[in-house]
Amino acid sequence: MEVSRTGYYNWRNREPSARDKEHERLVSRVREIHKKSRGTYGSRRIVQQLQLGGNSCGKHKAGVLMKLAGVEARPKKKFKATTDSKHNLPVAPNLLKRDFSTNAPGCVLVWDITYIWTKEGWLYLAVVIDLFSRRVVGWALNRRMTKQLAIDALLMAIWRVKPIKGAMFHSDRGSQYCSHAFQRVLRLYGMRSSMSRKGDC
Repeated sequence: MEVSRTGYYNWRNREPSARDKEHERLVSRVREIHKKSRGTYGSRRIVQQLQLGGNSCGKHKAGVLMKLAGVEARPKKKFKATTDSKHNLPVAPNLLKRDFSTNAPGCVLVWDITYIWTKEGWLYLAVVIDLFSRRVVGWALNRRMTKQLAIDALLMAIWRVKPIKGAMFHSDRGSQYCSHAFQRVLRLYGMRSSMSRKGDC
């Protein structure tokens, strides 16, 4: 490392400088602030909090302190809508009426959709659950939230649980489930469509 033995021991035994001591104190404070903010504060807010405590600090220094503390701001993920209920398609009545009990598999299937951040960007995940077992019986993944996404998840569920004739499929009022193509699949397999009230997930 091209450092003399004497130089190394001098460095090792040297008292921490006033700057080192201040950094050590502020790093501890930065960790506290970060924890209280649940990891959401970036350098700008860290600066504000440190200054409120009477500490002299700028954005660059806050960045250095955050690096020394091993913390970083957790970026806020943009909200993505998972239901498009503003449409003129026919809406099914609420047959389920929040009765989530069933005594046999394949009687009541419920559906929901969420979104996942991946290296490829946002992907929509459609999931069908059998209320009897509370297990996921159908799912589909796509870049776009389309009626085909809903149909693919439904077909997997039908193939796996073989729902009884007259089985109920409950969802929200999203355009995917109200679409003629989706409703046609339900009728083809003898299933009834049920939808939640507006604003009731």
